[in-house]
Amino acid sequence: MSNDFEATHTDTDFGEVSSDERTWAMLAHLSTIFPAIWLIGPLIVWLVKKERSAFVDDQAKEALNFHISVLIASLVVAVTCIGPFVVMVAAIVYGIIAGMEANKGIAYRYPYTFRLVK
Repeated sequence: MSNDFEATHTDTDFGEVSSDERTWAMLAHLSTIFPAIWLIGPLIVWLVKKERSAFVDDQAKEALNFHISVLIASLVVAVTCIGPFVVMVAAIVYGIIAGMEANKGIAYRYPYTFRLVK
């Protein structure tokens, strides 16, 4: 049994995940790399694709929840000079890992994430 603070793969069976679905899920996760769209990227993917693919719906919500959690953590540690930098580096690393897993068709769960969007 895993908790909310451990990176995991889901047990949810999405069946055969198409290449298009894997690409959209990967883009939702990899938006972390681009500061201009890091928070709205997964939101846009989720709003546009949530009705068409259960896999993209799940992964875009996961990415959105993670990005919201990163924003909250960054605001909390903003009183230090190094804190926000560490949080952003971790966000980019986890975003890349999640994007690679999504591209394989594997549903990924971020560690340390508040699951606000259900």
